[in-house]
Amino acid sequence: MSDPNFPGGQPDPGDADDALKRLLAQLGLTPDAAGQLNPEQVMQQLQSMMTAFNTQLAGFGASDATSGMNWGFTRDLVLRATREAGPDPEPPAAQQARIRDAVALADLWLGEDMDFAPLSAPALAWRREDWVEHTFSTWQQLTQPVISQLSIALRSLISEGQPGATEPMLRIAVASMFAAQISETLASLATTVLSATDIGLPISDQARVCVVPANIEAFSDGLGVDSDDLLLYLGVREAARQRLFHAVGWLGPQLLALIEHYAREITIDPEALEQAIESQLNSVMSMEDLEKAGSAVARSLFAPQRTAVQQEILKRLETLLALVEGWVDHVTAEVTRSRMPSAIGLAEMLRRRRASGGPAETALRTLVGLELRPRRTRDAENLWAALRSARGSEGRDAVWAHPDLLPDAAALDDPLGFASGDDTDQAPDALDTELAKLLEEEGRGDDRA
Repeated sequence: MSDPNFPGGQPDPGDADDALKRLLAQLGLTPDAAGQLNPEQVMQQLQSMMTAFNTQLAGFGASDATSGMNWGFTRDLVLRATREAGPDPEPPAAQQARIRDAVALADLWLGEDMDFAPLSAPALAWRREDWVEHTFSTWQQLTQPVISQLSIALRSLISEGQPGATEPMLRIAVASMFAAQISETLASLATTVLSATDIGLPISDQARVCVVPANIEAFSDGLGVDSDDLLLYLGVREAARQRLFHAVGWLGPQLLALIEHYAREITIDPEALEQAIESQLNSVMSMEDLEKAGSAVARSLFAPQRTAVQQEILKRLETLLALVEGWVDHVTAEVTRSRMPSAIGLAEMLRRRRASGGPAETALRTLVGLELRPRRTRDAENLWAALRSARGSEGRDAVWAHPDLLPDAAALDDPLGFASGDDTDQAPDALDTELAKLLEEEGRGDDRA
């Protein structure tokens, strides 16, 4: 028989009831001599807690009307977790100058192998907190569809059960769940990324070459590499990637639109959500435990069964990211081969880092349930090299002019055939049409802003 105070109670409702009573005891709510809780007292205490909680959130701005998330509060959690991860000093003027000089030299080299213009703004050295500040809005955009799906599942769970006094607690648990998960993931990422576009996506709110010296230093520790060589090599890669995203206006928006489309296809089973929350609340003894429970629940829900649409999106994303990273690998190799004796070793070092599961793979799997690894980056690098050999650097980069001109997975199997063959127009399929519609709608939204 189900426990009326806990939605969807299991065959042994006593465990859930005891867990709830332990949690309420932490809030000063204890049963009377007959072992019963006063419903009015429970509701009064929970309402008081919810008022205090909402007052706290109000200091960070309004909560999102659709999902209930307070993004200002979540951003503050990310920044606090980033600070707790270790020292994050302001780069001194000498280091800033060293980075600007390295990127200026990288731009000179790149200018000899491409027509994509360099960015006009000078390069910057970012603190980890700077990375959070300048990328948070993009992560909010990418995670919003998943949070919306979870909100739908929670509403279904509450409407089908008899939430009673536990409804406010469930809402707190779910709100803290995603705030905790996002803060944990992004804080970890902030201590790992080497530059603004290190994850292969244009997630920064500004088109600018930026590196994170604290993370570069941590990455190079114990590797026995020259720090100036490493900085210059990473500067070449970041400058090349930024030039590509800046010059190819459709590329960044399409990458992000594909991820959003994948996230919108996620469905969360309300029953699975209920069971996950209940299993975690069984061990809750304090509000701190509640926050930890929320993070654990979040991790248990980010492995949904892929739909056919998601499978297709995944293939496209893997190919497109491989093309981006393969192009960066190829261009970097071209401009450093005769100038940097250490370039081959540095390239192999970064390949091993990518093969072991790069920062993009971790973040996307955790936040939007996307198991993504650009497995064919080496094939893409070979394809770009074949294109350069057959058509020159101008002909190689002309392929980026339109999505329909880009190589597909089949072309990665036969790079020489693609490089020597004639370009053929391909009719857009249903996914192309939907993505075009999404990008058009986002464009109209930007115009209205």
